[in-house]
Amino acid sequence: MSRNTYYLAPHHRLPRDAVWLLISIILLIVIWRIAPQQLPIVPYKLCLVTLAASVGFWLDRTFFPYARPDSYLNDDWRLGTDEPIGDVDFPIVNGYHHVFAAAMLRRAMIVAASIIGVTLGL
Repeated sequence: MSRNTYYLAPHHRLPRDAVWLLISIILLIVIWRIAPQQLPIVPYKLCLVTLAASVGFWLDRTFFPYARPDSYLNDDWRLGTDEPIGDVDFPIVNGYHHVFAAAMLRRAMIVAASIIGVTLGL
């Protein structure tokens, strides 16, 4: 069965974070109703968190230029994929599963540490 004829339930057709986006909008309305003077602080803090995430990502790329997580994949993910439904999108090179997992965790920890460092300074 091709991907185009695959049935999707209506709630699966929404974007992945639609529920969390709705919750965020509701909470912004609550902030606006309770303390409208605090509303400009929300974009300011979001800006700092996204900046910290970007800095953490680039710190990882700078410190480990030859150990990028995608370098342990069999194929270049940027070229796309044509695997059958239910198959792995981008298989990992045999014998490098633990190294791939470590590279992913390393990047996540560096990004998380930079975000935590910036948010603790707020």
